[in-house]
Amino acid sequence: MTENNAAKYYSQAVFTPMEVSIELSQKQNHECFESFDDDGRLKRKGTMWTASAHIITAVIGSGVLSLAWAIAQLGWVAGPVVMILFSFVIYYTSSLLSDCYRSGDPISGKRNYTYTDAVTAYLGGLKVNICGFIQYANLFGVAIGYTIASSISMTAIRRSNCFHQKGQNSPCHISSNPYMIIFGAIEIIFSQIPDFDQIWWLSIVAAVMSFTYSCIGLALGIVQVVANGGIKGSLTGISIGTVTETQKIWRSLQAFGDIAFAYSYSMILIEIQDTIKSPPPSEAKVMKKATLLSVAVTTVFYLLCGCLGYAAFGDSSPGNLLTGFGFYNPFWLLDIANAAIVIHLVGAYQVYCQPLFSFIEKWATRKWPHSEFISREVRICRSYKLNLFRLVWRTAFVVVTTVISMLLPFFNDIVGLLGAVGFWPLTVYFPVEMYIVQKKVAKWSTRWVCLQMLSFACLVVSLAAAVGSIAGVVSDLKVFRPFKSSY
Repeated sequence: MTENNAAKYYSQAVFTPMEVSIELSQKQNHECFESFDDDGRLKRKGTMWTASAHIITAVIGSGVLSLAWAIAQLGWVAGPVVMILFSFVIYYTSSLLSDCYRSGDPISGKRNYTYTDAVTAYLGGLKVNICGFIQYANLFGVAIGYTIASSISMTAIRRSNCFHQKGQNSPCHISSNPYMIIFGAIEIIFSQIPDFDQIWWLSIVAAVMSFTYSCIGLALGIVQVVANGGIKGSLTGISIGTVTETQKIWRSLQAFGDIAFAYSYSMILIEIQDTIKSPPPSEAKVMKKATLLSVAVTTVFYLLCGCLGYAAFGDSSPGNLLTGFGFYNPFWLLDIANAAIVIHLVGAYQVYCQPLFSFIEKWATRKWPHSEFISREVRICRSYKLNLFRLVWRTAFVVVTTVISMLLPFFNDIVGLLGAVGFWPLTVYFPVEMYIVQKKVAKWSTRWVCLQMLSFACLVVSLAAAVGSIAGVVSDLKVFRPFKSSY
């Protein structure tokens, strides 16, 4: 039957009610089937661009603002070299990790929805518990760090306006506690977004904001270099005399931690990959492209922001380029940059915390499967259902992180410590070990030895950075008073 004849036949045919019902049922089943992925979950819609937005939101965070300080500790030679080396390590280990999203076949193998699921599938045993503890503790720590960073940016707006009105020599001391509470209140609202896949729009807004404040910092650095009439800084970093030899060592180690934190996102890589639509091409290929694009873009931004900040201020580079008041004018531009930081951190907080939210909620569902408090949802509007357990648990989480943030307002040292604690195990060790199991790499083979050398080198870096950051925190603890932080 030709196509024209077929069309004529169907246009003239008379179907019984039963035939019509069967036809509609088959069509609905087909449409229903097309609405779900191979694991029975709603069809994922993520692309390389949405994955890149998630990564950039996670990576180009508040850490970029401490890079001028980090390069000031290491100097013109070691600073950029360390930054580039970290970018290569991050890209390579992220590529290894993206191959672990599916167990077995990269197209049809079983999905691992979280980082911990991947470790369970490939390594198992005690390593699963260790990985889970480190991952979720690190995510908890990131939430604290971002709360501190946002409050610093909000107080910087107030101080910038104060300096503009009263002069640069005015003390303009402002408590950060009210701003931490404001940020926490905002996060309580956004934390009610049910899952990772539904915050893509927030990630895009946050990514745009990160580029906004990075570009402003970059432009101000260029203007300052021109005003100085030359480039500041030295080949070996901050000189002995400006700081003691011991301080030089501690600060250099802490700088490693700051740079490591500025690149860290491996702890949520699998969760980001789980938002990508099903093959073809495979999720791993899409994720590798997103990783390459994101790491390349962030490395260029990091080098520009870090190096220009150091060129502008030399040994006196502030720990936070836009809130350390290396710049005072134009004050309105600083206000825009700091407002962009706050908006970005609102999104970044959610990108990092959604995996932790999901983990606790799934655990509670398995633990108490018949509890109405945990499973019941109340329809608020046509497109949103409020879960009571989600409301209580996520609100409590935000409250706790906000209170701890008011107790630990040491931004630079917290940043370095977070980077050091999470870098080696989550970014290097577990991806390498899973790759060895997945590809059946023979022990003591050339590839195995090279992978272990990479892992050991990164472990040394992590330990050194952790020691430096802990020393900084201990020093800060000698002079701080709980709930009395001000800038």
